[in-house]
Amino acid sequence: MGAAIRSVTLVVLWCLGVAAQEAPPAAPPAPVSADRVVAHEPGNSPPPPAETDPIRLAKPNALGEKILGGAPIIDQAYVIGAEDVLAISVWHEAELTRQAVVRPDGKITLPLVGELTAAGLTLPQLNAAITEGLKKYIITPEVNVSVQAVNSKKYYVQGEVLKPGPYPLVVPTTVMEGLANAGGFRDFANLKKITILRGTERLRFNYKEVRAGKRLEQNILLQPGDQILVP
Repeated sequence: MGAAIRSVTLVVLWCLGVAAQEAPPAAPPAPVSADRVVAHEPGNSPPPPAETDPIRLAKPNALGEKILGGAPIIDQAYVIGAEDVLAISVWHEAELTRQAVVRPDGKITLPLVGELTAAGLTLPQLNAAITEGLKKYIITPEVNVSVQAVNSKKYYVQGEVLKPGPYPLVVPTTVMEGLANAGGFRDFANLKKITILRGTERLRFNYKEVRAGKRLEQNILLQPGDQILVP
């Protein structure tokens, strides 16, 4: 009897061994991409798509507010005026690098140099004046001047437009462009009798004619201080 039991036990163990050898190994779990994990974790949602609407990208400042910062103006022919914000940097002289607002009297004040007249000068002219003033204290001063914000040159849009107010006149701007910056017209605007006040002059502008390609000579370039009146 004992021998029979031992024989049965050996047969069972042999069968189990054969089954274990024939069974395919379990497949390892599929790797999970790190990108997939991050994308689904709370607080790691992908950033919103960049703005591509050209109208939104070109949207003007609705209130005509003064904005510091942004891309500085380095146009060498630009004539500085009162209230302009200047960025003045001196190489290797951090204490002399600063922003300076042109006062109503047209002057700025800088360390070591003192008062300088800035209004009426181009950027190279002011650069040369600052450099000359610093030569008393620095052997070879390297100065760079740019306009950080244009506040001296503005035109104004008033009346039946969506965004009345002052607008900076940084680049050549026509009447049509000036009106576009003001966001369009209100419902009852008289588009045939728009007026541009320029000093003592009153210049007529018919928006409908210009839009239709007629009498395009009306679409003049705006000058600092011009006021566009939309009745």
